[in-house]
Amino acid sequence: MSDAAEYVPPKVWTWNKANGGRFAKTNRPIAGATHEKPLPVGRHPLQLYSQGTPNGVKVTIMLEELLTLGQRGAEYDAWLIDIGEGDQFGSGFVAVNPNSKIPALVDRSGPAQIRVFESGAILLYLAEKFGAFLPTEPAARAECLSWLFWQIGSAPYLGGGFGHFYAYAPTKIEYAIDRYAMEVKRQLDVLDRRLGESQYVAGPTYTIADMAIFPWYGALAKGWQYDAAEFLCVQDYRHVQRWTAMLLERPAVKRGRMVNRISGDPSSQLRERHDASDFETRTQDKIAAAR
Repeated sequence: MSDAAEYVPPKVWTWNKANGGRFAKTNRPIAGATHEKPLPVGRHPLQLYSQGTPNGVKVTIMLEELLTLGQRGAEYDAWLIDIGEGDQFGSGFVAVNPNSKIPALVDRSGPAQIRVFESGAILLYLAEKFGAFLPTEPAARAECLSWLFWQIGSAPYLGGGFGHFYAYAPTKIEYAIDRYAMEVKRQLDVLDRRLGESQYVAGPTYTIADMAIFPWYGALAKGWQYDAAEFLCVQDYRHVQRWTAMLLERPAVKRGRMVNRISGDPSSQLRERHDASDFETRTQDKIAAAR
């Protein structure tokens, strides 16, 4: 038996103390802005406000893939929103995304600005705007969208569930870690079985479903998420490993992973992107060397 007293929830929950953990200072039970801070605007048609987390990487990969196709209207400015510092609660960002989560996109290419928030919605918006990476044949489109929304529904169990309790919670809770590890391994098995019968997630062609799933599950397969590769035996999911390696060979994926990134090798961090040449001249190692 445990010596710790069992927690009994009160009849009415109140926010009267910090919850601890890595993100405690930015967690709160209310929405809205905490401070006035307008968003910067660059010169390109698309303005992205984000950070290089898995959800942010989905969109920068998509934009870089569109540019690779020659879609000049997909030129973009990527502004860093440092979620650890609470930038997502600035008034300008909240006006674009009332949910205060990255990424958020503003399309300034038309007579009226269009805001798009939530990563899956941004991928779908861009795919439809540019007619790329989303099949038009009904069955293929349905398959793609099904896997896109599979990721959106599944990833909270990986990030907010497993990732939080395994890597970030102030105390290790066996029940919580076991519960979410079981679910993440089930998800990896779902994906592995699918990729055992299909080159890409939604079929024979590369789509927004791959772009959505890769930053979460590809990163997990490579051991980049939560230092949990050995714990989850990610090497056993060989079809996921094959697919991950294939996507990592794509130049647009390599570039997309760099944008708005604030950790890791300085040569892989392009904290803001305003021109294609920035990948060669504005990474953190180049900036540090120029000082």
